[in-house]
Parts: sequence; structure tokens; C-alpha cells
Amino acid sequence: MKRLLDLVFSVIGLIVCLPLFVLIAFLIKCNSRGPVFFVQKRVGKGFRLFNLYKFRTMITDASQKGLQVTAVGDPRITKVGRFLRKTKIDELPQLINVFKGDMSLVGPRPEVPKYVEMFREDYQDILKIKPGITDYATIEFRDEEGVLEKFEDPEDGYIREVLPIKIKLYKKYLDDSGFFTDVKLIVLTLTKIVRG
Repeated sequence: MKRLLDLVFSVIGLIVCLPLFVLIAFLIKCNSRGPVFFVQKRVGKGFRLFNLYKFRTMITDASQKGLQVTAVGDPRITKVGRFLRKTKIDELPQLINVFKGDMSLVGPRPEVPKYVEMFREDYQDILKIKPGITDYATIEFRDEEGVLEKFEDPEDGYIREVLPIKIKLYKKYLDDSGFFTDVKLIVLTLTKIVRG
């Protein structure tokens, strides 16, 4: 049932968003050199690696010029990228991941291998299900860049304080997961985005 809903809504979402995808692609190409999409290895169900898709919001060689986490004011973020991140439009290409079966609409956010390995014992439970576009942690850390800005070392703050809270919220979703929980989280996510 969950896979069927993911498939139906990802197809509808991709069709409806196609004109927006074209517009965003044009703006990204006009604003900076490089590809339209940012592709990064993330850890999925059963610790299987997959390519996660986002609209590119940073300079092309950003990973060589800084951390894997970003805080407000990170100079690697482009002008268009700041808008895409604020509105969460940069996340829309993950509908492709949902369509492919790498992700679900709702589930624990997929993490990069480096951080998964640091908390591997916790992820043994978390990665029994597919990661998702939204969940409790997505809503709680709507302004994650603003949260990380408060730390002298954003990556250290992410590892020591932010990620442990996210992991608790991922486990909360595991306990609560079901159709009505997914609907509630989708509605809450859309409400947060609309309200800014």
C-alpha cells in the first residue's frame, strides 16, 4: 500500500512540477556554472547506497571547499540556491528517488555514509525501512542551517547535538508509522513550507 501511494504521488508530482523543474533548471544554469542536479551518495534501506537527487544550490566543487553540512551564510551557496533552500524547492527532485523506489514520501531522512557509520547501531533499526522526503525530523529542523549557525564548528554541532535528536525522531516515526501518520506529516510539512 505504501509503495503504491509513493508511486502514484511521485508520478503525479513529477508531472505537475515539470514546468517548475524547467524554470529552476534555467535559473540554476544562468546563475552559476555546473550541472542542474546535485547527486550525492546516501544510505538507504538495509544500508544500500543510492544516488540522491537535489537541485544544485552550491558551487560545483563545494564538497572540496568545505564541510558536508552547511550553515546560514555559507559562501558556497549560490544566490538561486539560497532561495531554493529556503523554500525547500531544492528537495523536489527526490520525487525521482521515490519513483525509483530508493525512497518513500515519508520516512527517516537519508544520511551520508560518514554519519551513518558514526551511529551504526541506531541505524540498524532506522534502515529497516526506506528513507523519506519528510518526517518528524524534517519538520523539527525546518531551519537546520540556522541551527548550525549557532555552533562554532557546524559539523561538530551536527554530530554531537543535531543528529542525535534526529535519530530519536526517526525512531519515533518507526513507532508511529502508518497511513494516517504519513498523511499528517505530509500536511504538516506542506503547512510549514507555505508559512515559511
